[in-house]
Amino acid sequence: MAGGITDTGEPYSAFVGLVYMFNLIVGTGALTMPRAFATAGWVVSLSLITFLGFMSYMTTTFVIEAMAAANAQLRWKRREQEEMDDSDSTSDYSDDDMGRGRSEPETKPILSVQRAGHLDHFDIVERVEMGQMASMFFNKVGVNMFYICIIVYLYGDLAIYAAAVPISLMEVACGNHSCSAGSVKYNDTDPCWGSVTRKDAYRVFLSVFTLFLGPFTFFNAQKTKYLQILTSVMRWIAFTMMIILALIRIAKGTGEGRPPVATLSGVPNLFGVCVYSFMCQHSLPSLVTPISDKKRVGALVLADYVLILGFYVLLSFTAIFCFDSSLLHDMYTLNFTDNCDVLDIPVLRYFLGLFPVFTISTNFPIIAVTLRNNWKTLFHRDGGTYPWVVDRVVFPLITLVPPIVVAFCTHNLESLVGITGSYAGTGIQYIIPACLVFYARRHLEPVVGRDAVNKHRSPFRHAFWVWFVLVWAASCLMFVTANIILTDTKK
Repeated sequence: MAGGITDTGEPYSAFVGLVYMFNLIVGTGALTMPRAFATAGWVVSLSLITFLGFMSYMTTTFVIEAMAAANAQLRWKRREQEEMDDSDSTSDYSDDDMGRGRSEPETKPILSVQRAGHLDHFDIVERVEMGQMASMFFNKVGVNMFYICIIVYLYGDLAIYAAAVPISLMEVACGNHSCSAGSVKYNDTDPCWGSVTRKDAYRVFLSVFTLFLGPFTFFNAQKTKYLQILTSVMRWIAFTMMIILALIRIAKGTGEGRPPVATLSGVPNLFGVCVYSFMCQHSLPSLVTPISDKKRVGALVLADYVLILGFYVLLSFTAIFCFDSSLLHDMYTLNFTDNCDVLDIPVLRYFLGLFPVFTISTNFPIIAVTLRNNWKTLFHRDGGTYPWVVDRVVFPLITLVPPIVVAFCTHNLESLVGITGSYAGTGIQYIIPACLVFYARRHLEPVVGRDAVNKHRSPFRHAFWVWFVLVWAASCLMFVTANIILTDTKK
């Protein structure tokens, strides 16, 4: 359950940890990025994604520092408790046996000396999830705000996944794989099968998706190692194919893309897409803790972000110069399924068309169970238990129903990703990490003293950077909200 201290897991090398982080960050958001780039313009997009990548890297270092601080505090509290227990046992021994002339035995100090001498206070050896860190460093209001933020983000995640799979199935099933389809912009009211419109087909597939994957919300689902490997391999094949195919078309001089230099009206949505696409902060405890040698973890995280930024820029730039901006789909893979000029091998076109179905469907139950458990944690009271109906029926239903309803109402993935990233994503990626590292430093100073150095401390250790992130996050929220209000007013 989110918010607890869990087993560290099987250790792995720093390089494997880098690969896991890359696979976690590069997901659904990457498929919606090309259209967002085309809408905002290539100069604005390049500048914004570079800056947001830097901001995400900064808050990632904040979370790693907070993880080390949480480990130090847990270690200090455990040792303090052991000293109290030994003090009590020594007192009992003295009352009973001192009169008999026996000397006081040496009990616990050896263990404490060993720990102090051979284990750095800030070694990250226990996996402390963000919810547990919030409980350690925040007050009750802060903890509740944390869970509300992550719940809203997970709802957005589920709505995006619930829409992405039926969209891909609709595009494949509606027969839009003719070689002329790439030059046609379809509407929801266009026919799919006879009198059945594309929108009707989408909702049929959404209903089937809900019936097949919805029941997993009522049980515990675990992601298997081999399923994770399979989806990772498919992801790499699909992204590599799209980049190479777009580059070939551009090299031949047949690219149709003429993206604008800058369009400010597309910036708010691009901001949300970029924030969503760099999201990994909530999963860092699971990624970093099992790394066996953490000496170079800071350098590896920086290398990972540089690699991911380069990958996003390459994917998006090849897309916006290969395809006409007006014909770019919300789900980028679909641009390869209906254009034979780019890909004329039917099997590969169907592979790319169905790629989101295979990869996203495996993640949906995991996120649903995570969201359900966060709901339980938010309302949990010490020593209390939930009635069977509430535990097994009510919590799964409030987890599953809202995102499915949203997906039924809209399948605009660009907007869903943008809104999720702009609001909940801003909280998880900027506000929570900044607050965690700020309060972690304040909590640890009285315990370990001013001279103790956190070896995993962020390169951005000055308090200025914490306030910079918070001011930036607040400014972004106000800007995005004002833009939405002004856009609605113009309509």
